[in-house]
Amino acid sequence: MLSVMATGHTDPRRRERIIDATLDLIAEEGIANVSHRRIATRAGVPLGSMTYHFGGLEELLREAFGRFAERIVALFDSYLAAPNDRERARDAVTDLIHELSEDDQRYLVLTQELYTLAARQPAYRELTKEWMRRSRVHLERHFDPDTARQLDALIEGMTLHRALTPEPHDRALTREAVTRITTRDPAQR
Repeated sequence: MLSVMATGHTDPRRRERIIDATLDLIAEEGIANVSHRRIATRAGVPLGSMTYHFGGLEELLREAFGRFAERIVALFDSYLAAPNDRERARDAVTDLIHELSEDDQRYLVLTQELYTLAARQPAYRELTKEWMRRSRVHLERHFDPDTARQLDALIEGMTLHRALTPEPHDRALTREAVTRITTRDPAQR
């Protein structure tokens, strides 16, 4: 659907700009500070565009968090599509953890805001379940389902710890943790 600005020019990216502005605002100021007016100002669109493109703030938030989850799944794919053996897959998981945790805190804040919503609201819980399922599909290309689930938890936990620690641990420690989870004890076979 094309939008028309007050000048009469077509604005085909208006809806996407609104979604991007929503994620930017949440990342910088938290979900408590999100409103139609603040998002419209941030996106540089008339306030009426908010209700034209979205049925309400909840619909916009679900779509914005859905877009965020899609981007993370695509990041998992970019790291985990290429490895053709277990060692390279371990390196890819290590690289992914460091990519996510060396961000400007955007990933961390958006993830925590989404998890908080998911803890309280079923629609967001379903969104996070689907995100985790799709992330594990990428991990299961290289590891069994139980190991993929453990790695997924490790990725989330280490990303959080690395982002919040004044002196985050280095790549060698991350790689050691990945190796421990993905290496079975011979007695367990």
